[in-house]
Amino acid sequence: MVKIFSVGIFLILAANLIKAQIFAGQYYRQLAQGNRIREVPIHAARGIIFDRNGTSLTANTPSFRLGKQEISKDQAIVLESQGKIAEIDSHRSYLFGSAFAHVLGYIDADRIGQSGVEQKYELKLRGINGKELVEVDALGKRLRTISTVPPKAGENLNLTLDAQIQKTVALSMEGKKGAVVVSNPKTGEILALFSSPSFDPNNVSDFLTISDQPLFNRAISGTYPPGSTYKIVTATASLETGAIKGATMFEDTGVLVIGPYKFPNWKWLRSGAVDGSINVVTALRNSNDIFFYKVGEVTGIDNLIAWSRKMGLGGRLGLDLPGEATGSVEKKAEWYLGDTYHFAIGQGDLLTTPLQVDHWTNIIAAGGKSCRPFLVGKPICRDLGIKSTTINLVREGMTQACLPGGTGYPLFGFTPQVACKTGTAEFGSQGKTHAWFTAFAPADKPEVSVTVLVEGGGEGSDVAAPIAKKILEKYFEK
Repeated sequence: MVKIFSVGIFLILAANLIKAQIFAGQYYRQLAQGNRIREVPIHAARGIIFDRNGTSLTANTPSFRLGKQEISKDQAIVLESQGKIAEIDSHRSYLFGSAFAHVLGYIDADRIGQSGVEQKYELKLRGINGKELVEVDALGKRLRTISTVPPKAGENLNLTLDAQIQKTVALSMEGKKGAVVVSNPKTGEILALFSSPSFDPNNVSDFLTISDQPLFNRAISGTYPPGSTYKIVTATASLETGAIKGATMFEDTGVLVIGPYKFPNWKWLRSGAVDGSINVVTALRNSNDIFFYKVGEVTGIDNLIAWSRKMGLGGRLGLDLPGEATGSVEKKAEWYLGDTYHFAIGQGDLLTTPLQVDHWTNIIAAGGKSCRPFLVGKPICRDLGIKSTTINLVREGMTQACLPGGTGYPLFGFTPQVACKTGTAEFGSQGKTHAWFTAFAPADKPEVSVTVLVEGGGEGSDVAAPIAKKILEKYFEK
């Protein structure tokens, strides 16, 4: 019995030994081998972004990364010698710095788009990462590459922007706070879009705590009272609803009085002058407040709001960038005639973006056609059904505004003829004003529009119009 028991014990021990040597040994060998094989990502290069003429706006240069930190080639070599494996990556550069910052946006440490085109088209631009299977020694040092799955670069993007015009816009706005939009009225293509102050997307962290909010895109996210540029909408609404006709005349008395409240014309405030009996064309030319107070009264606030919405206010226009604001086109619960007066000249309960001001200018330029603003893709337009007589009257008033006797004096004598509207919008309680200017050219066959806002800049004709002139000069230089 003792012998049998001993033999049994021996057989059990032998079986366990064989199992440990064959099966467990194989298992532990696999573990050891597994510890020597590492999967290292190869980061895909982002797609290159081009302007409409094929000019590169971004670039990728070879680089290395350790975790989220980008490192140099020399640092990568040192780290590899220490048993740390650097990942192959590419460095994203923005070739024109702050000039294109708000349109292009930037990427974060994870190489994910954080604003602008980089964010909107992240899925197209980012590509698909590849990988390396690498054998390392016991210290983690690279011995050899076993296999490689190459990365697939992201798709390139061609924008509607014109790099030369965009650079001119950036230079023209230097030192000023505000925004500029340049577009094709007949298609909605954005030729330039700029917000100032701007930032360098190559060094975003340097701008995160600056009080002027350089990362804020004023062109599409900032909302402001549009001032007299809104008279384009008021004129359109009044003509389309039949509240006035082209021959309708109102007398400029210098000031309207309702009870204890006075509603003056800007020219009367400045010099005591009046324009006499005028129609809609002359009122647009002179930017006459009295005429548009009365037009607002006969048109009614509900019609003004309805036509404002029809012409793109109070909603997003659909530009393919994140952060587009809707503005505000609302009627308060308690509403008085004085509120309508203010509304009709672009003040009071009315806030718009520079993009929206450019859009309603484009509607007149395009003969009543509303085109979605865009940077990538194809035009999407719809006809608003505005009568040709309305379009012609508003166009004529805007054309005369940029002729001697009008308010757009910096554009007098410009070739080709420009159609324009100035705006000086009050804000706050200190009598400060935003300077606006919106225009299209040629006046008879429009192909480009320009809208300029200078925050707290003063008079639209003095401050915003000269900037628009520089941009139009660059455009027609071609």
